[in-house]
Amino acid sequence: MKINDLLRVYTIGYQTEDVKTVINHDFKIDVSGVTISGKQGEVINMPRWIAQTLESETHAEIQESDMGIELTQSISKENFQGEELSHLEPDFYIKVRGFMARQSDKDRDKLESLLNTLVRKRLGKLIPRANSMELTADLAKKLSIEERTLYNIVHDNSAEFMTQIFGEK
Repeated sequence: MKINDLLRVYTIGYQTEDVKTVINHDFKIDVSGVTISGKQGEVINMPRWIAQTLESETHAEIQESDMGIELTQSISKENFQGEELSHLEPDFYIKVRGFMARQSDKDRDKLESLLNTLVRKRLGKLIPRANSMELTADLAKKLSIEERTLYNIVHDNSAEFMTQIFGEK
């Protein structure tokens, strides 16, 4: 499966997960017999896509961890691990992208810079491994879904290249 297709599937799952949402003012919405209501100051768990819609209309505010802090911590872990890859949640990049989309341009630029640093560090560790060995279960646990797919693509293409150069063995 291509990375974009995989991302689409996982993003749908991410959008359907519940997220804590603080209601900014009383409201009641009825769509096709489904009613959503909230009172000012109330904290409600609801699917992320609904919370994002309410937030875009200033009816609510999503309460989730600051991905800027998560990115900084992930970079620190990568530096600390040396040549080893540190663990990332399977949907880490999806969470970062969702968080970045809701930030101001200035904050988004800072987050993008941190994300670029993390991605480059991880690619520098991932690609040499993918070039030389198949993905192990232990390593797969440390990778995001995008990284797992990339690893397999690099490995397969590398193996095909070697076969073209040296022939079948």
